[in-house]
Amino acid sequence: MTHRLFLSYCRVVLRHPLFWLLIVALLSATAAWQARHFKLDASADSLVLENDQALQYYRGIAKRYGGSDFLVVTYTPKDRPLFQRDTLEHLSRLQDSLKKVDRVASVYSMLDVPLLFSPQVEFTDLASGYRTLLEPDTDLALAKQEFTEENPLYQDLLVSRDGNTTALLLTLEDDQHYRDLLAQRTELREKRREGTLSAEEEKRLETVSREFSDYSSQLQAESTQRIEQVRGIMDQYRDQAGLFLGGVPMIASDMVSFIRADLEIFGIGVLVFLILALFLIFRRPRWVVVPLICCGLTVLLVTGWLGFMDWKVTVISSNYISLLLIITMSIAIHLTVRYRELHEENPSATQAWLVRETAAHMMRPCVYMILTTIVGFSSLVISDIRPVIDFGWMMTIGLAVALVVCFLAFPALLLPLQPGTAPGGGDLTRKLTLGFANITEKSRLPLLLAALVIIALAVWGMSRLTVENRFIDYFQKDTEIHQGMLQIDRKLGGTTPLDIIIDAPPRPEPKVQNNQTASSGPASDDGFGAVDEDPFAAGSDGFGAGDPFADDNTDPFSADPFGADDGGDPFKQASAGERRLRDAYWYTPQRLGQLIEIEEYLKSLPETGKVLSIATTYQVAEKLNGGPLSYMQLMLLASFIPDDLRSQLVNPYMSEDGRQVRISVRVIDSDKNLNRDDLLKKIRGDLLEKFDLQPGQVNLTGAMVLYNNMLQSLFDSQIKTLGYVFVAIMVMLLLLFRSLPVALISMVPSLVSAALVLGLMGWIGLPLDLMTITITAITIGIAVDDTIHYIHRFHEELPKDNDYVATMYRCHGSIGKAMYYTSLVIIAGFSILAISNFNPTVYFGLLTGLAMLVALLSNLTLLPALLISVKPKLRV
Repeated sequence: MTHRLFLSYCRVVLRHPLFWLLIVALLSATAAWQARHFKLDASADSLVLENDQALQYYRGIAKRYGGSDFLVVTYTPKDRPLFQRDTLEHLSRLQDSLKKVDRVASVYSMLDVPLLFSPQVEFTDLASGYRTLLEPDTDLALAKQEFTEENPLYQDLLVSRDGNTTALLLTLEDDQHYRDLLAQRTELREKRREGTLSAEEEKRLETVSREFSDYSSQLQAESTQRIEQVRGIMDQYRDQAGLFLGGVPMIASDMVSFIRADLEIFGIGVLVFLILALFLIFRRPRWVVVPLICCGLTVLLVTGWLGFMDWKVTVISSNYISLLLIITMSIAIHLTVRYRELHEENPSATQAWLVRETAAHMMRPCVYMILTTIVGFSSLVISDIRPVIDFGWMMTIGLAVALVVCFLAFPALLLPLQPGTAPGGGDLTRKLTLGFANITEKSRLPLLLAALVIIALAVWGMSRLTVENRFIDYFQKDTEIHQGMLQIDRKLGGTTPLDIIIDAPPRPEPKVQNNQTASSGPASDDGFGAVDEDPFAAGSDGFGAGDPFADDNTDPFSADPFGADDGGDPFKQASAGERRLRDAYWYTPQRLGQLIEIEEYLKSLPETGKVLSIATTYQVAEKLNGGPLSYMQLMLLASFIPDDLRSQLVNPYMSEDGRQVRISVRVIDSDKNLNRDDLLKKIRGDLLEKFDLQPGQVNLTGAMVLYNNMLQSLFDSQIKTLGYVFVAIMVMLLLLFRSLPVALISMVPSLVSAALVLGLMGWIGLPLDLMTITITAITIGIAVDDTIHYIHRFHEELPKDNDYVATMYRCHGSIGKAMYYTSLVIIAGFSILAISNFNPTVYFGLLTGLAMLVALLSNLTLLPALLISVKPKLRV
């Protein structure tokens, strides 16, 4: 069957080279046109798990308490104190300039907040206005003391403890159209996941997904321009202050810049290296031009396909160009080396015969080579991480394109040319590879023992692997992302947000009165963990008989403290915000006291920075009052808080119905001892154990939780991808070689190289991350390519004398050269990734390059040592 397929290939392709060149040219032109739709993606969604239910909960919480994007500008004056009049005026001018940036809804700073302790004010003063730092008669010494010591709302949030660094918060306008498209897409995707999506809804999902993608790209471009505008304004004020920019929009914008730079640098860097390598290896222009054309066509066709399919490239898949160049070049080099061998053996042969024989000898191993590499990359699609999944699909399609292009363009470009002068016989590379054959023959036992030792050490190292890594370490120390995060971590209370949501206990069943069963509707779930009965059910007081804060029947809120008639309610004209506080479950001195205890516990953890909740405001009120507040004072406080302060101090921390509170925690991401999973488990466990809360009352959410979920999935993804790769490649090798011993021997070099890299990561304490989990699958997929070529040539050479050792020498002198060339290209190509600004890409490039080096040495030593020791029957 294989012979018939090759004959068909000869009739269809080799007899019509110009026709196929024209087809490839037309496809390339189409791809070039579609490449204008090529897009990059660095959104937060690219760093979370696929179908993570915690993400849906997080979005609901963000919608409830306000989730607008924001930027942070840190401000540290040079050679002057922060609390000095001219410094504050400089800060004010910067704030005014930032307010003019497009789509910036507000700019909030230390200049806007009320001064409550400099000097101390009364509750009643808040209703008529409040003093700020810009007031000309403000005592700046007292103000500094308030911001750094007295006011828990401001300390480590607006001003650092040393009193010399502050921050400006730029809140961006909320985009309702974006949220609507996101909600529609999420709802339709959930239906598709559940299998309830109709045909009409399937079309709607396709339309909405396209609209969302296009609109997201538009917003991303606008955000990049906005970031540049903000940085331009900051540059005008850097003469008097040290400024750093932070925030998710800035990180996303810079990530896009990193991706774009990586695409350009990797592509150009690998291209330049390939040109030099090809010229040094083959020393003829045609062996530079033809492989480069194959590489260029592959990259162009895949990029056009990505643009057509609206597949966005993330930081994980940003190296797809360099990978495609490397692997396409690997195929081209194998074809070139085989062509030159045939030409050397048959100097008078025609070009048509040389091309035909090259294809005949190389098609089968190249097809299996690409199939095994596809298996390696396709294993990534079973991951739970969207950018890793997309990367797997991109490379799977790209590798198929590379194989087709090489077996169309390579012969089509060569056939019109003359063979030229046959290459000479001796060269340095042959001597080098034959040297490895000599080592293998004389040191078989030491090689096998060394392999066993390496595997044992690798297994020990793998047992030490972790997934805990710091987001700040993803970036080089000279990038603004790293510097800004470090500044906020050290000076302003931490970078990674963690929200702790605490719900009120479920309301009790309505009491049965007059021997009749009270009717009640079904329990309602608000989607965020609080499952309550009908709040308007008869007999419900809104707090419940099981209230842990109720003292017998003395709770003044067991009945309306203001009387049943409107005339007895001193808050008859109260605003909605006042009534919200007055009726809130959590807005009582006892419950606020419990929240204060929780806050103090959270602050005591070494990994946490600033902690804020509605209880923080209560602490300020206690200090103003000189002690705890009574129920009546607490109610009066609700009426004295102005609406603008209520939107800052209450709304972000308590739900509209008052039965849910949010505690905002900032985690110190730069803490070298941070273990996210352990910290989250400890917080949840301690809240339940130490504060008498029920499991259904406590939910943890925020970027901290989503990122941790992604990290914890890495082990599972690594195991699944390794299992998939091993089984799939083993099956393919069995089909190719039709021998279990040969298939098992063929897996050894790849497994040794992959195990060594994982073990090394464990030894040096390098954790798994989004990039490094792909190394082992890719390593096995690529490393087995040379194994296939070597064993295929071994099968061709063995029948000449049936001498396994002599066959090894012949293989090292022929296919060994191609393996050496392709491995050097792959190693150098991956090493170029080390110049990325994204550290996981750096580790990926260096570790994969190391794995390829180990695979090359294993294929030139360990593989032949096993073959000449076991002497398996070859049935290729």
